[in-house]
Amino acid sequence: MMRTIEVSIVIVILTTAFIASSFFGTFSPQEISPLNLRQLALTTLQIVDSDKSLSKTVFKPSQDSAWTDLQIALAASLPPNIDYNLTVYDIYRTQDTITYRQFHSITSSVYGLAGSSEAATYLVTSTNSSFATIKQKIRKTLYVLNCSDSNGWWITGYTGQSLAADVVDLLSPYFNTTVIVQSTAELESLLDGAEISGLPHESVSHAVVINTFGESVPIPSSYADLYSRGSYAEYCYELGKRVNQYDWTWVSIVGYPFYYVSNTVKLADSHNSWGIYGMNRVGPAGLNCFLRGLDVEHYSSYGYDDDSIARDVNLVYFSDEATYYSNYYGIYPAYYQTATRALPASIQATYHLTAVSAVFDLKDECYGAATFEHESTGALTAIGLTRTPDIRVTALATLIHDKPVLYKSEFTLTAGERPTQRLLVLQLSQQGGS
Repeated sequence: MMRTIEVSIVIVILTTAFIASSFFGTFSPQEISPLNLRQLALTTLQIVDSDKSLSKTVFKPSQDSAWTDLQIALAASLPPNIDYNLTVYDIYRTQDTITYRQFHSITSSVYGLAGSSEAATYLVTSTNSSFATIKQKIRKTLYVLNCSDSNGWWITGYTGQSLAADVVDLLSPYFNTTVIVQSTAELESLLDGAEISGLPHESVSHAVVINTFGESVPIPSSYADLYSRGSYAEYCYELGKRVNQYDWTWVSIVGYPFYYVSNTVKLADSHNSWGIYGMNRVGPAGLNCFLRGLDVEHYSSYGYDDDSIARDVNLVYFSDEATYYSNYYGIYPAYYQTATRALPASIQATYHLTAVSAVFDLKDECYGAATFEHESTGALTAIGLTRTPDIRVTALATLIHDKPVLYKSEFTLTAGERPTQRLLVLQLSQQGGS
């Protein structure tokens, strides 16, 4: 009797559970632990193509035995309860139109994929193809100051000469001619309007001059004798006049421009108060006098002015233009930097300048790095960041200003073969539906 009662209780419990489950519904295994089929499809394609065997196979004739090997590889890479369709499309480009035409397909299911499915796409290029990027040449001469008889400042961890080598590596591919200024004597010839390299396309006019010595600027011995009054600020005024006269873009890579002058022979007994000899402090007057020289039509004579104009605005962030061209040219300095020597926007009105090609957004009415073009000729690219310098910012600022075009081309390494691309679509579904 007792056993009969126990059996009856079990039957009641099971019946109640069945009725309750029927009322509330049940969950399929897929709903309890959903599988991301799209991610699985993409990962599978990447794994199968890790040795480029997938890229090679999809360009073979559809009857080739490599397709069977591909099916085996897909089956081995996917869980046993996953069915797939792999469809390969040819890509045809005509002007602005792209057309996709099915080339071949393989599947693991004779009757098609059951239930819902997800797909991932994968673009492959034929192995007989290669790509090249041709850089448009800026029709100017790039002069890079590499003066062996000068010292730099605000370039902690570097020398002007080591930074000059980095500038040449980054920028010379974009310029028609690159000339390295090896000494202050060569700089003197350049300032006097003479070509110094003997290269056939060197041109002093409309050049870009990059000073890699940071807050210091090399000074030729004769100029040190001629413009010594006012702590050599008059030399900076003369530099500004030359930039205007020759229509140069003068690039200061970091810090407060023209804060020191340097000549390790002429100024051997002079130092910058921080133990660096061969230098003389000019102070804020250097930049002020340079700007007056650049604006020579309105400041036709030298005037010493030691008022500091650069400001510390702390963090500055890439402008939209800088973000775009950083990706375009593949030059990636940090998108935010610390600007302790940013130039105020007010210098535009004072010295008849226009700020263009800003690397960083305007902050507190100051530019962390921008090119200031004079209304007549000449320009100053001032990168007012704190040390240590990132020469990539200099390269980006220079390229943003001139905007050389990158011509990207595709070509075949095998004569007579047309380089092609194909689009792969791998569609997956789970057996038993969703």
